[in-house]
Amino acid sequence: MSPNDYRSNSRSGPVAAPGSGRHLLVVDDDDRIRELLKEFLARESYRVTGAAHAGAARRLVELIEFDLIVLDVMMPGESGFDLTTWIRSQAALSKTPVLLLTAKGDPNDRIEGLSRGADDYMSKPFDPRELALRIEAILRRTGGKPLTAKEIHMGPAVFNMERLELTVNGQPQRLTEAEAQLLKTLAISAHAPVERMALSPDTADITGRAVDVQVTRLRRKLEVDPKNPRYLQTVRGIGYMLAPD
Repeated sequence: MSPNDYRSNSRSGPVAAPGSGRHLLVVDDDDRIRELLKEFLARESYRVTGAAHAGAARRLVELIEFDLIVLDVMMPGESGFDLTTWIRSQAALSKTPVLLLTAKGDPNDRIEGLSRGADDYMSKPFDPRELALRIEAILRRTGGKPLTAKEIHMGPAVFNMERLELTVNGQPQRLTEAEAQLLKTLAISAHAPVERMALSPDTADITGRAVDVQVTRLRRKLEVDPKNPRYLQTVRGIGYMLAPD
């Protein structure tokens, strides 16, 4: 997958893809490939978190329940094969689908990956459209389903995800377009941390400060005590998490 591969397959408008609401973990030590995959899969309506090595991936899967893991095989230190074996040995993770990516095209490597418990295997370079189709196929086989709830409740606050409307004690609260989209993104991944920059992928603000400002404003609108938030929580070192009732 190259930058040109990604750009040639990007879509210019809103996409109603079957991945909506499902959370993927992409593990690859190549920063360029990892970021391109995150951006492409986000356009396919997946929530995507990235990890640069197996150690970071282990920490993330202990914190977050992912719907599927896209895992590079050739990484420094612990390989994707070894991480797959570890995932399959953990009771809480044993059924999480794993799709392996590798620069090796040897059939023996494919057999090795599948024998370790991987659900599918792709050789680099690959067409990102094929990757998306394979992910969809795995999720269909394993029973992965998108979030279907229309409303989420947070004490006296209710957020309608279809109309992007927030009410508190039955009274409508004005949301800017950015605030409404941010709240919807958090709601789709309810009870799971979302990276700060993933909450505003199109912003030029590389510090994520704009997201922090939007979160502060949202807390004033939906929290009983904005200084001690119950529902819109900060996850140190990652970003934010919505914890509805």
